[in-house]
Amino acid sequence: MASLAISDLVDLDQRSLYISAFSIMFNPLFWNIVARQEYRTRILTRIFAGNSRAACYFLAATIFSLGLVRDYVYKSALADQPAHPALDTPAVKLVSYALFAAGNTLVLSSTWALGITGTFLGDYCGILMDEMVTGFPFNITDAPMYYGSTMSFLAVALYFAKPAGLLLTAWVLVVYLIALSYENPFTSGIYAEREKERAATKKRSKKAQ
Repeated sequence: MASLAISDLVDLDQRSLYISAFSIMFNPLFWNIVARQEYRTRILTRIFAGNSRAACYFLAATIFSLGLVRDYVYKSALADQPAHPALDTPAVKLVSYALFAAGNTLVLSSTWALGITGTFLGDYCGILMDEMVTGFPFNITDAPMYYGSTMSFLAVALYFAKPAGLLLTAWVLVVYLIALSYENPFTSGIYAEREKERAATKKRSKKAQ
């Protein structure tokens, strides 16, 4: 039995495939660069006349809009790709429904738990949460937005029976894992700095007494 090459499953000549891969990579790269610039220079806050909350909402709207574009490009790329009969079965469809439901549950519940500013990098704008959220879905994974989004990508790929979707979903996971490797330490550093400032304030207050 001859082994299948990736070119037998995925149409590598379709430009839409590469546009989708670029869009998937661009989004976290964009928000990490912009958010770090905001943290270091307060560029967005200054644009919004010192209103850090308005800056965060603008960043949130931009990230959300880019996500919609990325999703549209992904679905367009899948439309240009061949389906595979091994994926086009009722059982796979059921799996896709379950993945889509679970993925969106993770995304929506984490947004509910964190709020808009907590979800969309408010801590980079100086809007820090009082304490870490440890309830659902953060008691399941420390990155429910990323893993939930990855599950949704996989669900769509399986629903349309497109091997190219599986390839792009793997790329989504790789990109998100790389993003997390940069975001988690940076965010932890922001909160560690806040705790140092709190400790210093408490120490000065005790001395004043």
